[in-house]
Amino acid sequence: MARYPLRLLALAAMATLSALPGPARAQSGARCHNGQSFDQFLVQLKQDAAKAGVSQRAIAAVAPYLVYDQGIVNRDRGQRVFGQIFTEFAGRMASESRRVRAQQLIQTHAQAFARAEKEYGVPPAVIAAFWALESDFGAVQGKLPTLRSLVSLAYDCRRAQMFHDETIAALKIIDRGDLAPAEMIGSWAGELGQTQFLPRHYYDYAVDYDGDGHRNLLRSAPDVIGSTAHYIATGLKWRRGEPWLQEIRVPANLPWDQADLTIKHPRAKWAAWGVTLADGRPLPNDSLPASVLLPMGRTGPAFLAYPNFAAYTEWNNSLIYATTAAYLATRIAGAAPMRKPSAPVAQLPFNELKELQQLLARQGLDVGKIDGVLGQQSRIAVKTMQMKYGLPADSWPTAELLTRMRGPRAAAQ
Repeated sequence: MARYPLRLLALAAMATLSALPGPARAQSGARCHNGQSFDQFLVQLKQDAAKAGVSQRAIAAVAPYLVYDQGIVNRDRGQRVFGQIFTEFAGRMASESRRVRAQQLIQTHAQAFARAEKEYGVPPAVIAAFWALESDFGAVQGKLPTLRSLVSLAYDCRRAQMFHDETIAALKIIDRGDLAPAEMIGSWAGELGQTQFLPRHYYDYAVDYDGDGHRNLLRSAPDVIGSTAHYIATGLKWRRGEPWLQEIRVPANLPWDQADLTIKHPRAKWAAWGVTLADGRPLPNDSLPASVLLPMGRTGPAFLAYPNFAAYTEWNNSLIYATTAAYLATRIAGAAPMRKPSAPVAQLPFNELKELQQLLARQGLDVGKIDGVLGQQSRIAVKTMQMKYGLPADSWPTAELLTRMRGPRAAAQ
């Protein structure tokens, strides 16, 4: 979602959950709250909630749950994403068993899926893919008290304002009668429900699809389906009736610098450059705009990413997650499995990728954090240097690029 990443692909490195003693707890976030202790901060938070329209009844009901936990803050500070490549992550997360289970649930909840598609224009497969990746269809929603997580992160200085607002949104959900404070159990970052909404999205986009008068995204499958469709359509600007991702074949002489999510061409132009469907059939000769997406460079899987793919990168800004979610949705909708590369895709080991990031940074390029993980900023920097050296500019870090950057030519620049 367009929000705090979903547990960073559920691969965050976590610290041990623990609570600080009183004196340490009182000082932890004071530097960004005008010196306030946590108890003083809570007084201000409750005042802000009342100003935002939360009733005193709801504020009193949540009081026992507004407890600071340093373990939550430790998790937030210690998170990182493992450096998996797309085919590894997709192979695990977009599994055949999940495809089959998603198709079964689409049949089981056919009425809710049909209603969601009619009202919001979001296909069942798109909803079901997020449902699968976020919680394995409700099986893994998190086990931590949401209010404790939210208020701890609100007092911490790293994302204080964001989680201040999320805490107030959680109180509004309680005040509206959707959930009781004790029911708010979820992930460590405060996400709730089977498609893991942060409270502001829960409050803004949750809908009552089972007609019981509550919006329950923890236990009601119809509510999950309708609410997820509402968010995708309204919050993420889904374009009704349009595709989102399609596997393709790319020719060896493709203008590789054009293979970028920021560059869109009509399908007719991609076809003129020799791009075909994955089975070799020609692309439609039309004006529908699309980008060529190469998550593992020119020798790995290739896709056309349509404007609706932006909904996936807004849902989660990790390219690997977004591509996996979109690919799984195509599989649920009936697409064939992804073609295997003709040969293993060469990848730099962690230490060499980190070295490449350091060399790119020395050239004045923004690689984000130098951590041995290929994020979007590192991909952009790689492409920039590939173009400079006259290499195929497919954004994939290679041993050849690393060798060039280690050599005398790079040192002279």
